[in-house]
Amino acid sequence: MAAATRRFVGLISGTSADGIDAALVGFDNDRPRVLAARTRPYPPALREDVLRCSRREAAIDVDGFGRLDAALGEAFAAAVLALLEHAGCPPGAVEAIGSHGQTLCHRIEGPLPYTLQLGDPGRIVERTGITTVADFRRRDVAAGGHGAPLLPGFHAEALASPSEARAVLNLGGIANLTLLAPGEPVRGFDTGPANGLMDAWARAQGIGDYDAGGAFAASGRVDGELLERLLADPWFELSGPRSTGRDQFHIDWVRTALGDARVAPADVQATLCELSAATIARALQRELPGARTLVACGGGVHNPELLRRIQARLPGLRVESSAAHGLDPDFVEAAGFAWLARRTLDGLPGNCPEVTGAPGPRVLGAIHRA
Repeated sequence: MAAATRRFVGLISGTSADGIDAALVGFDNDRPRVLAARTRPYPPALREDVLRCSRREAAIDVDGFGRLDAALGEAFAAAVLALLEHAGCPPGAVEAIGSHGQTLCHRIEGPLPYTLQLGDPGRIVERTGITTVADFRRRDVAAGGHGAPLLPGFHAEALASPSEARAVLNLGGIANLTLLAPGEPVRGFDTGPANGLMDAWARAQGIGDYDAGGAFAASGRVDGELLERLLADPWFELSGPRSTGRDQFHIDWVRTALGDARVAPADVQATLCELSAATIARALQRELPGARTLVACGGGVHNPELLRRIQARLPGLRVESSAAHGLDPDFVEAAGFAWLARRTLDGLPGNCPEVTGAPGPRVLGAIHRA
């Protein structure tokens, strides 16, 4: 008799803070299957508060911090309820929610490294009536790891091949790679910017919140000198494990590299697109030269100019969307946090020590019972 399907919801909002990705995931004999998925945009004022705080454009006091945490919790709960209504799934049929939250800071340098995600899980439980697992990253950081990337284990379960070496590329605000070679431990790391810098530059030029279809980048030409200055950042030479975020790669970082140089805005965008492609390709060629397939997911999959530049730098690889493997590229991360919630409830580790640098496996997240 087949085991009953276990249902979990995964939630995440990325560095661009454009909305909450929610996925209802069923597990049949450990295989994940996305049953329904939706993105719920943040209310504009809430999104602006998140962006101003994460960019350090606004100081936040204790009261403001508490209000933002509460407002994000309400927004995450609303995303769950909207998804379940869309799917026709009663809350009682969901075993747990895995909520990543909204990252405000991720600083793993110095004597007291920390990572901070907001979105009050208590409010998610109260509004949905569903057990919620949250705060996944801090245990790994406390153990000495980077707390990121956290999804290579999920990528291995859902996207690995027994017959070929392949990599999974998540193109969010930051790009990260999961390296999957038959018979070898799972590896993974952040490679640097993906969409985040391009989004920020597009906003600064009045183009919009992002470069739709990569059209702005495609209209410009790569400035070789600017590209070399950007690539000279010492971060790109760090060996793994490594992780990064908006604290490292932000628009002022770009402006510092520009200095007094007069570069057309479209050429800057083209250069930022090439920077993403170059750092991804270099990292993959260095760490898994035998890879045959690059499986892409995340918002950057919808930027054909970025994918074209990645393919041009990796002519021997097949670059394809995770959709070709049965996973909607927009909801791979959300599905991964459903998977992590299941691991936590089952008392199983969620991190890959070879990826995060933690000294060993750790059960991640805090469980808030309904």
